[in-house]
Amino acid sequence: MNNNIFTCIFTCQTIAIMCGYVLDLIIGDPHWLYHPVRLIGKMISWLESILLKEEYSQAKKYKRGIVLAVLTPLITGIVTAGILAVCYYINIVLGCVVETIMCYQILAVKSLKTESMKVYYALKNEGIPQARQAVSMIVGRDTSQLDEHGITRAAVETVAENTSDGVVAPLFYMMFFGAVGGFVYKAVNTMDSMIGYKNDKYLHFGRFAAKMDDVVNFIPARAGGCLMVAAAGIAQLAEKCMGRNKDLSHYSMGNAWKIFLRDRMKHSSPNSAQTESACAGALKVSLSGDNYYFGRLVHKPQIGDSIRELEIEDIKRSNILLYITAFIVIIIVLIIRSAVMCYFC
Repeated sequence: MNNNIFTCIFTCQTIAIMCGYVLDLIIGDPHWLYHPVRLIGKMISWLESILLKEEYSQAKKYKRGIVLAVLTPLITGIVTAGILAVCYYINIVLGCVVETIMCYQILAVKSLKTESMKVYYALKNEGIPQARQAVSMIVGRDTSQLDEHGITRAAVETVAENTSDGVVAPLFYMMFFGAVGGFVYKAVNTMDSMIGYKNDKYLHFGRFAAKMDDVVNFIPARAGGCLMVAAAGIAQLAEKCMGRNKDLSHYSMGNAWKIFLRDRMKHSSPNSAQTESACAGALKVSLSGDNYYFGRLVHKPQIGDSIRELEIEDIKRSNILLYITAFIVIIIVLIIRSAVMCYFC
């Protein structure tokens, strides 16, 4: 009996992950729809207002940061699991539908494409000021002085890096734990984006949250880099099938693998350059480098080689790599979960 219940719920989870993925590709993240991650953000801000005081010592800030870093994913996981448990208890179909909606809300394939393509169309049709405004919505760097190359680079880097954070990592944790795993991951990722800064306010308070984010992204980021190399191979093969000469192809699987192995640790974060290096190599361009943040110049090493100059069309090409990578991941998730179901059946 218990085995049948497990098999039934596990099957529903698998269906929910697949349907959530398809919904994300179709609907994306419409601005009128309230996103649960905003609730996680509000919870983090509320906990921060209680736990962080300016007069606290560095050690006390660090300890209280640990409390926030533990409570946020714990509460998120309990609430998500509780909602799903009630829904599955009422009706198995209701549980599957609710989990589908949750899985859909966790993923960010289409929204990442939509926001980056706003930059592309602004560059093509509107002008630099409008493109700066569009790219400022998806990056944390100062954009007021960026030229066409800088804007394009920022958009491509965002797509490349967020392929891991917005697609590969959530699917990785959903593969094992369903929507609960996806939301717990999102809680950790949101903490890092809100308090994981190395400034006076968050250096000690947000340190544990930042390290936690490094840990949960360690495997997905590296897997994402490898899968983006494979995606480059598929894109390169597709161009070959369309008659494009290998030397003229916009993608290179071999170069993607070379740059991934060489440059994937060229970042202060152990995970951020994994997919970025694979993307740079795949497109045969250089990414990263110096940027201004809050008026301060931050030096970063170059990732990739400038075999050719970065161009506006590379925003489109980076999205092609994103979509192929996402498709490979969802196929892997389906295969692994199907194998588990077959084993227990």
